[in-house]
Amino acid sequence: MTWLIVAIISYLILAVAFLVDKYLLTGSISNPKVYTFYAGVAGIAALALIPFVGFYIPGTWQIFLALACGIFFVGGLFWFYKALQLFEPSRVVPALGGILPVFSFLLVLIFSKGKITFTPPDYIAFALLILGSVLITYKKSQKISSKCLLISSVAAIFFAFYFVSAKYVYMGQSFWSGLIWIRIGSFLAALSFLLTREVRSELFKSKKTGFQGKTAILFLSNQAAGAGGNVLQSWAIALAPLVYVATINALAGIQYVFLFIFSIILSLKFPKILKEEISKEVIIQKITAILIIGAGLAILAFK
Repeated sequence: MTWLIVAIISYLILAVAFLVDKYLLTGSISNPKVYTFYAGVAGIAALALIPFVGFYIPGTWQIFLALACGIFFVGGLFWFYKALQLFEPSRVVPALGGILPVFSFLLVLIFSKGKITFTPPDYIAFALLILGSVLITYKKSQKISSKCLLISSVAAIFFAFYFVSAKYVYMGQSFWSGLIWIRIGSFLAALSFLLTREVRSELFKSKKTGFQGKTAILFLSNQAAGAGGNVLQSWAIALAPLVYVATINALAGIQYVFLFIFSIILSLKFPKILKEEISKEVIIQKITAILIIGAGLAILAFK
């Protein structure tokens, strides 16, 4: 179950990156298209790995699949950042966390032509992880609107195609070679945003205002951390059997556990920057969610 440990570590890193993403999207880099452009273009840094890993040119189908996978990733990022810009994370995250694993599971069933099936313990663990993920981020005071649900669903569809196609990429070529090809696809997809006047003008303006100094350092540092988390997440996908790709998505509940802990710490230390609602009811809800997620993890680890 090495893939399970790797996935958990990846979500720890991605939790930190998520907090910084939200901070930047509500401040210095508020345009989701511009933020996606920067994030996608940063992926080309993977080319620096070529002299040190087993990179090679695979068959035409594998190249097409890897490039498409990178495009799906950028599409998912854009709609996710768009949702974060328009709605509170407490609305976006439960919607995405509940929908994405289901879409991924359906895609695995479709692409495997029904040959891949869960065992009863797998179904139980899968359901517990999704339930815990939704519960830990749910707020009664912030209902999920139809628009939020729609945008989150679009992001979930793109991410589901990304996760499942990534697994097929890693099944067809070495991990590092596949990862580099996927990042090339992300880079090409990000460049397409330059076709819009909105992004070009924002990028030009950002040279004088938003994206400089401390903002640039924070963004680049966060992209490096996020890249590390994404590499580990990709490695978990490569290590796990195809049937568990959707389960890796459901494991995002672990990320929300880390987010909850970090949010409490930061809200106590920096109450003006980030405020986490803390009450008896909220604490009970979060602890219940954590126990549910823990039960799902235990089933996966010891079944």
